[in-house]
Amino acid sequence: MGELTGQHTREAVLRYLAALNARDADAVAGCVSVGFVNEHTAALGRTVTGRAAYRARLDGFLAEFADLRYEVEELLVDGDRAAVAYRMSFRLVSAGKAPVRIRGMFRFRVDADGLIAHRVDYWDSAEVHRQLSAGG
Repeated sequence: MGELTGQHTREAVLRYLAALNARDADAVAGCVSVGFVNEHTAALGRTVTGRAAYRARLDGFLAEFADLRYEVEELLVDGDRAAVAYRMSFRLVSAGKAPVRIRGMFRFRVDADGLIAHRVDYWDSAEVHRQLSAGG
């Protein structure tokens, strides 16, 4: 791809988020590098390493999080790195399709090929529990 610019990083991140919003597991996996690290900081999240392992989990994730939608609140880019403040909404299938809406933050590192090499996801899993408890 050549020199990685902030514009390439922005495009890679937006392509990844669009694939998630389209609920297209193959497109999502196609946005990440072979050695992709998907790091979660929330108690409910699970870190996974490698595109193949990530792809293997995507179908289950997309099935459990019905109507998944990420809305970008702010996108900051610096070279090969980006930070995205987001609002995530979904209906949790295992909780009777209860609606959940939370705010969170992604940090991304994009490689020279324009693929997501590392993603760190910050969100409050206690807020998910709070909303599910309030709904039931």
